[in-house]
Amino acid sequence: MNQPLVTILTAPKPFVDPHIQVIQKNALRSWKALGSAVDIIVLGDDEGIKETTQSLGISHFPDVMCNDKGTPLISSMLEIGRSESQSPFLAIVNADIVLFPDFTQSLIDVSKLKEEFLIIGQRWDMDVREEVGDKNSDFAQLKQRVPTQAKLHPPAGSDYFIFPRTCYQSIPDFAIGRAGWDNWFIYESRWEDWAVVDGTNDVMVVHQTHDYAHLPGGKPHYRLPETKKNVIMGGGEHTIFTLFDAQYDLKDGKLVKKKLSLQKMIREIEIFPLSNKRSQFFGKLFFYLFHPKKGYAALKRLVKI
Repeated sequence: MNQPLVTILTAPKPFVDPHIQVIQKNALRSWKALGSAVDIIVLGDDEGIKETTQSLGISHFPDVMCNDKGTPLISSMLEIGRSESQSPFLAIVNADIVLFPDFTQSLIDVSKLKEEFLIIGQRWDMDVREEVGDKNSDFAQLKQRVPTQAKLHPPAGSDYFIFPRTCYQSIPDFAIGRAGWDNWFIYESRWEDWAVVDGTNDVMVVHQTHDYAHLPGGKPHYRLPETKKNVIMGGGEHTIFTLFDAQYDLKDGKLVKKKLSLQKMIREIEIFPLSNKRSQFFGKLFFYLFHPKKGYAALKRLVKI
């Protein structure tokens, strides 16, 4: 049996809400449809996960470490992923994301050109209410509907991360499903001088839209206290990197340097101490110089202390 190319790690929401059940099963089936190139590890012990993974024939590891809110930690997810798989690449993918064969093809293309990298990209938001199926042809039909029935999400936040298993060996105990950790992944890549690749052009991923009823108070994840804690653990506001900070676009299997617009040039100057000099002190200083209101707020907090 050939060794899988990539192991996908995910920590789903509870399989309780009927709509959440549908979209998460769709996502997992689409990953399985990618074939032997992909291994899947589902983590967590929320309601319905064990039964769903068993029915789909997917590996399930319930004993992932969690924070005091019961949210799985990405550090533990990666530790389990490395110990339970031998694939040269790992991926963290949200459990509501439908993938297509271009997901693995993008990894093949980039790995031929770079040794250390992070592939991320924009998603397509689509309202999916029905179970799609479990064959490549079923998801190919879904993909054909995307241009007319889905909307490309703005380049803020990412739903998939692909990288060599040797990367991210040591990370803070971020809570999955909350904001902040994804920004830190991009920041860490730039800090370590790994190639950050925007795969939007070559990789189509479908985010099946849903509400936030599963979260405390029904609030979006970026408004929860765990998000604030993620940002603090990541180093603070100056480590909030986004897709805009990618150096490359993946276009037709080739890496193309991002166009250096005025906005991009200004941003590269702002993050220069972090991405080129690896200086936290000057990284923070430049951040506050480029964002004086936040700098003033930070100074007021410091004076109060």
